[in-house]
Amino acid sequence: MIEINVKENESIDKALKRFKKKFEKTGVLRELRARTNYEKPSVSKRAEKIKAAYRQKMYANENY
Repeated sequence: MIEINVKENESIDKALKRFKKKFEKTGVLRELRARTNYEKPSVSKRAEKIKAAYRQKMYANENY
């Protein structure tokens, strides 16, 4: 469970922003979306390889 202590004279907007950051770091929403649609392990591995190749290509373009 995520707890956010609201400090004195702190606006609700700032406290809500801190809550959202903490919530995103936990990865609950990401995991929930991943669980809604089953993806075969071979498909997820292939997607990871494609993402890695893209990152490597962008890194190469940036450095050369």
